[in-house]
Amino acid sequence: MKLPKSISNWVSITGFIFAVNSLILIIVLFIQALLTEHQNPYHGIITYIVLPAIMVIGLLLIPIGMLMNRKKTHDPSQRWPVLDMNVPRQRQKLVLISVFTFLFLIVSAMGSYEAFNYTESIEFCGKLCHKVMEPEYVTYLHSPHARVPCVECHVGEGAGWYVKSKLSGLFQVYSVLFHKYPQPIATPIQNLRPARETCERCHWPQKFYSRKLRSERAYLTDSLNTEWNCSLLMRIGPNYSPMGLQEGIHWHINTNVRIEYIATTKDRESIPWVKYTNLKTGEVQIFQDTANMLDAKAIDTLEHRGMDCMDCHNRPSHAYKSAIEYVDNAMISGDIPKDLPFIKLAAMNVLKGTFSNQDSAFMYITDSITNFYKTGYPAIFASQKPKIDKAIAGILSAFSLNVFPFMRASSKNYLNHIGHLESDGCFRCHSDRHKSDKGKTISKDCNLCHTFIAQGPTGKMEYATIDNMMEFKHPVNVKDNWKTYFCTECHKELYP
Repeated sequence: MKLPKSISNWVSITGFIFAVNSLILIIVLFIQALLTEHQNPYHGIITYIVLPAIMVIGLLLIPIGMLMNRKKTHDPSQRWPVLDMNVPRQRQKLVLISVFTFLFLIVSAMGSYEAFNYTESIEFCGKLCHKVMEPEYVTYLHSPHARVPCVECHVGEGAGWYVKSKLSGLFQVYSVLFHKYPQPIATPIQNLRPARETCERCHWPQKFYSRKLRSERAYLTDSLNTEWNCSLLMRIGPNYSPMGLQEGIHWHINTNVRIEYIATTKDRESIPWVKYTNLKTGEVQIFQDTANMLDAKAIDTLEHRGMDCMDCHNRPSHAYKSAIEYVDNAMISGDIPKDLPFIKLAAMNVLKGTFSNQDSAFMYITDSITNFYKTGYPAIFASQKPKIDKAIAGILSAFSLNVFPFMRASSKNYLNHIGHLESDGCFRCHSDRHKSDKGKTISKDCNLCHTFIAQGPTGKMEYATIDNMMEFKHPVNVKDNWKTYFCTECHKELYP
């Protein structure tokens, strides 16, 4: 088939070279992906996004060059072709062009589908912007939702939210390329899809009935790393399933009730105003924090947010454990020898520091733990050096899964609202300070959410029957201060 004269120009030739070479590379990389088990995170973006874009640009350059050449030569013989199906040569050209177009459309459709799948993949979300997204990716891999793709929560179903997410993604790409991203990334995300459209596709609120027995273990900072155990019956729902969501923790999302609140800080740590509406009876109650009252203007102008899952479960897939929690967990699992004297104390002292990068953090932790025993307890250092080395390795491993100095990401910056130890969490509203005009209070009573049925050091546990309860006993003697103070008033200061 004779090519038209107008194609003999550098623009069209360049486009032809781009298109052909891009197609060859796409085929080679696609075959490589089929034969290779582990892929580089940039493999997909090059194969399904970058190279196809170059190929399309190359194909567009071919007719652009031909048009430019026609205008430049002003050759009257180079007119628009006349299609005559009675001419065998023209029929052959049309068939060849049609076959090529058909094959190109099929390949383009397959490539577009693969590009769509890749941009929706965990690899794309977590590995492409490695340093920026490393904290979110690592904590996600060790979360209860590690098998749930990122897009299931961050995007959900429907074209509308897909388009919104991709437009948001373009800004994120710009932020990464030009280092415009904040450190740490600010939360909560303001335009996150409502939980009822994401979380509740799997977690069915009408079936949040069962109560859950939860056992916890912590270690004190004495020489023996004394184990302190407690077993709690979490009051997720009522005693009997037919009662529905009439009581228990998940009562807040009862479909017959609407809870609204006003937060005065971006992180929603301070909630001075709460509104309760019974949708069946029309009853309305407004509770205000007597220590932080809002005036009428603030109530009218600040955002009224309807309570949903994310107001308590704000770290469902990216939970950063505090040092006290991840050290306790490592001691329970045996990664840190619990029979190494003073190891809990040594770990808590060293992990209070702030680090600029992971390498300096690892060096500081290693040197500090080593010197703690070498200078303070030389006999232990001489006789239990292998255990000290194992403890250091366990601390470093747990640290690397929860603290990311480059992005300044840790439990200090990403507070978890489940519970009330490292953040006020439940106590943001359940404070005993939130009162209505009629004198009703949002109670701080522990037994609203859980009851203690066992507690104490290993070997000296105290027990109650599962239908009864016992008063909480603090592992350290703080008298009755735990009844009036918030847990965070001590835990934020004492523990990193």
